[in-house]
Amino acid sequence: MHLAHLRLRDFRNYARMDVDFSPGFHLLLGDNAQGKTNILEAIYLLATLRSFRGVGSAQIVRHAQKGYFVGARVVSQTQHDIKLFWSSTERRLTKDNQPIRKLSDYFGLVRAVVFCTEDLQLVKGTSRIRRRFVDLLLAQTHPVYLPLLQRYAAALRSRNALLRQRNEKALEAFTRELVDTGNQLIRFRRELLPQIAPLAKQCYERISGASEQFEVTYDPAVKRDFAAELAANRDRELAMRITLIGPHRDDLQLRLDNKSAAKFASEGQKRSIAIALKMTQAEHLTTIHGAPPILLIDDIMGELDARRRAAFLPLLNRAQHARSQVFMTCTEENWPRELGRDLQRWEVVKGELRPKK
Repeated sequence: MHLAHLRLRDFRNYARMDVDFSPGFHLLLGDNAQGKTNILEAIYLLATLRSFRGVGSAQIVRHAQKGYFVGARVVSQTQHDIKLFWSSTERRLTKDNQPIRKLSDYFGLVRAVVFCTEDLQLVKGTSRIRRRFVDLLLAQTHPVYLPLLQRYAAALRSRNALLRQRNEKALEAFTRELVDTGNQLIRFRRELLPQIAPLAKQCYERISGASEQFEVTYDPAVKRDFAAELAANRDRELAMRITLIGPHRDDLQLRLDNKSAAKFASEGQKRSIAIALKMTQAEHLTTIHGAPPILLIDDIMGELDARRRAAFLPLLNRAQHARSQVFMTCTEENWPRELGRDLQRWEVVKGELRPKK
């Protein structure tokens, strides 16, 4: 899979941009605040329909403009043109000029994994961030997962509204939908963890070279029977006016030598864990789909020591050899020279991208 063309209009600091990209390694060079990360953000937005910076669409629009546009030509076994437009009054998402009616028809057209400083929140942040990591991985590998997640979220919103109204009579229908969809989500998540946990352990060992043992396990909010646990908590839920049990409260346990990584790991160990989890995501997608995702590496290589950078090389080489793509942002001073010369260098200056001679 690769992005053959990218078009931006009024996206961040890009007024207009049209650029063709070949498969392989693309190094985006430039000083800070020139627009390097914005290109990665646009590609990730096409893949997931959200920014990895954790901001809303209104913040992505170029200053004083009404909306933004991102378009791309994506080549894998087939070729597709995708277009995304957003403004405060209009949203359009199309594939080959046909509107997307269901998100499940869209997810997977672009598969991308981003490595960025925000990844540390996978270790240090709330359970919601780790659930999102799991949900994205499942949505990229199982077409039925995203609609299922949307059904669960809708049932949860309705059920919480009834709890706030203390409307016990109407609760039952939404409770049945919550249990039905929730049990399916739990099954998908339980089946995923044995697939990715060994990968995460191997990736951590490659990155850290350390003797400590890294483990990732699924920590479900539902311990045995979802319906029974909801019934047992009915009085508490009515008092607190919110659904207290369900996969919307699941978490991943990240442990080093059987201790909580969030509480006891050093900053260096936390960084290694975050990188290992994202490498696991890329490796798993490669296994499932038979081709690597597009890798987006945002200005982190210069912060890593030689051993951690070396752990990246097999992943980067595999992407290149499989005619996928790697996009990496760096400054001229900190780009890792061990990556060699087999790459396309681009210069980014004040919202303009051009080949670097």
